[in-house]
Amino acid sequence: MVERSKRKRAGDKSNDTSHEKIFTSEPSAPANAEDKRLWKGFCEIESEPAFFNVMLRRFGVQGVKVQEVVSLDDELLVFLPRPVYGLIFLFKWIEEDPDKQEQSCPEGVWFANQTINNACASVALLNIVNNVPSIELGDNLRTFKDFTSNFTPALRGDAIANFDFVKQVHNSFARKMDLLNGDLLLKNEATSKGKGKKGKTEEDENEAGFHFIAFVPIEHQLWKLDGLERQPVCLGPIAGDWLGQAKPEIEARMAQYEEGQIEFAILSLVRDPLLKLVPALAENIKSIAALSAQLDRLKPDWQNFVTGLTNGDVAEPDGLLSGPDRAYELTQENIDRAKLPEKVVDLCLGDVVSDIMVHRQELITDQAELRMSIKEEIQSNVSDEERAAARSCDYGASMQSFVRKLRVKKQAEQAAKAAQAEQDEKDKPDERA
Repeated sequence: MVERSKRKRAGDKSNDTSHEKIFTSEPSAPANAEDKRLWKGFCEIESEPAFFNVMLRRFGVQGVKVQEVVSLDDELLVFLPRPVYGLIFLFKWIEEDPDKQEQSCPEGVWFANQTINNACASVALLNIVNNVPSIELGDNLRTFKDFTSNFTPALRGDAIANFDFVKQVHNSFARKMDLLNGDLLLKNEATSKGKGKKGKTEEDENEAGFHFIAFVPIEHQLWKLDGLERQPVCLGPIAGDWLGQAKPEIEARMAQYEEGQIEFAILSLVRDPLLKLVPALAENIKSIAALSAQLDRLKPDWQNFVTGLTNGDVAEPDGLLSGPDRAYELTQENIDRAKLPEKVVDLCLGDVVSDIMVHRQELITDQAELRMSIKEEIQSNVSDEERAAARSCDYGASMQSFVRKLRVKKQAEQAAKAAQAEQDEKDKPDERA
């Protein structure tokens, strides 16, 4: 990720090399939990939705999910689960005018600067979730938000940089090489400043990092929250779908890159689909049970007519849910809390058996789709954890061992060739004879 802003901020640690520490494990060994806990930096994080989802869960944030936005076309944006709480935009950072006029941060906007290298992923996430009152933050982030409510953006950024809970979650799937690269980056930065390096070289521009910023609707206005800017930027009042208002700002940034260059990515922070799907499944089960009970009262032998009503199709699929099931994160409380739809209530008050049976069959079909959708979401969460675990798997030691074996093998081959050459020389007939 891009380095924090070059502007001086409160608590600027530009020349601080204090986290160039000796790791508790051997340099070639994978980073252990103690290494990650003691390391003072933040590792780079790719724009992978799985990593962001795992981070949010470890932060304790509930009811949200990060999904990739493959296109800003209206036809594709409509498929995003609603509501969309914010967008996270990743792009190759280009320094803008540091002296431009900026408005102050209003009281109703929680905004933090990025004051330490590579923290932009966590800063962007916090700049979104702390501005959505309906999101359950969890105890740690809720306490942190309350504690920093009267801070300036710069002080909030320093608070994030010094908040061990956020730092440890951010670095939870870092590898030893990520930690070493972070230390090397800071050392090189401090060295270049110590030598009084001035001006921006072509090499600097080619090595420019990537940066995350957020677009968030707050109190009927759209805001751009960029941790490398001093203050949040209001993009105007929201009229209609706020995603359409964010598009010009994002597209303007995209237009700065040459055709064919993919220097950006867009992620969306949306309502977790399970928050809608599980209650819908509970309502479905309760509705089927109510209609079945009404059929029992009106026509005790109604099940004999189910097959005929569906033209011979199987009307009662195997595994039809009639109660709570952990595999679908469905509890009895979910079912008890569910309300019967008006149509189901009307059918239960009536006595038209055929109408009740038809609607019951429709609900059975709906249940199969709901269960499939829930399974897909649960599997997606499992896949996220697997991707995060793979990201933290440190192959450094194995690779070094492999390289050492290759070197030993090569040395053995060279020794064997030398020995063979020497033997061949001895076996060569003496020309003087």
